[in-house]
Amino acid sequence: MIDIQSKLPAQGVTIFSIMSALAQRLNALNLSQGFPDFPAPPALLDALCKATLDGFNQYPPGDGLLTLRQRVAEQFQQRDGLNIDPISEITITPGATIGIFAAIQATVSQGDEVIIFDPSYDSYAPSVKLVGAIPVHIALHHPTFTVDWNQVKSAINDKTRMVIVNTPHNPTGAIWSKQDWYNLIELIQDRNILVLSDEVYEHLIFDGQKHYSALSFPELRERSFVVGSFGKTFHVTGWKTGYCIAAPKLMSVFRQVYQFANFCGVLPIQVALAAFMQQHPEHIQELSQFYQNKRDLFNSSIQDSRFKLTPSQGTYFQNLDYTEIRPELSDVDMCQYLAEQHKIVAIPVSVFYQQPPKDLKLIRLCFAKKDETLIQAGQILSAV
Repeated sequence: MIDIQSKLPAQGVTIFSIMSALAQRLNALNLSQGFPDFPAPPALLDALCKATLDGFNQYPPGDGLLTLRQRVAEQFQQRDGLNIDPISEITITPGATIGIFAAIQATVSQGDEVIIFDPSYDSYAPSVKLVGAIPVHIALHHPTFTVDWNQVKSAINDKTRMVIVNTPHNPTGAIWSKQDWYNLIELIQDRNILVLSDEVYEHLIFDGQKHYSALSFPELRERSFVVGSFGKTFHVTGWKTGYCIAAPKLMSVFRQVYQFANFCGVLPIQVALAAFMQQHPEHIQELSQFYQNKRDLFNSSIQDSRFKLTPSQGTYFQNLDYTEIRPELSDVDMCQYLAEQHKIVAIPVSVFYQQPPKDLKLIRLCFAKKDETLIQAGQILSAV
């Protein structure tokens, strides 16, 4: 008999798979997973067809198509005034998650500690555990989801190797201010600590606020990995294409791991994205307002409901507080209740924590949906 010991024994089926299966079984409106129910830009789809017909169907360079890396560098130049070398500092990856994984595998070792802010994306901690390192979870202040910097200071020690940042933040929609970054810099600038900044929702910032990338701060430039996602930006999450940016020394060790984790992304998708980004710069320029309109439509549709909310600052997720409706239910049970009794599916926010607050009564819904979907969701929720 073969004896197999799991490296992630506590890791079961993700809540996203569970809730999506529930939505399908109950024929319920699914606002749980973060993907649009509307089509990608037609010109982008045309570009993909053209790329395949033009013969771009073999392996691309392992580091990614140079023209696409150049488009990414241009974004950071135009938005942040940064000069990033597309050859030595940018790698195109098949999705952001593999970029996160490779950055951790390349630089974190057994016994190291990695600070993770909860609630957190579900791939962070497993990626840390797989190298034998220790995730150190620090809960953000509920309900504002801001960082307790005194707690971070107390958590940092000689074993701390990395701090993982996510801004705009999934699942809360909170964003880091410039002061947040300065606070982090003050704590780590004299230590051998890296930053992994998950910025996949970088273009989804609302109400005139600004996104600050880790790369914008000279003190962090040589110690940061920044991960982004074309899927989130161009409504093509199923294309699973993202990128990682880091200074040449960090990128070199990143690529050493990445080449054996995945080797390369999908060539025709990279060709299509590069062409579309060059021909349609207005897509990114208009994206924040596009999603802010959807956020506002969804929020206004439930203004007469008993749910309470603080408008999301970024991402395409909105959290709802159900304290005045069924306070006796956990958020997991509340999502089950909504699915079974009202035919709408959400995600319980507690699943993003190692140890969720006892008073947490929040569910997360995705507003990357057609307007009619959002209006329907509002009608359902207003009747709860």
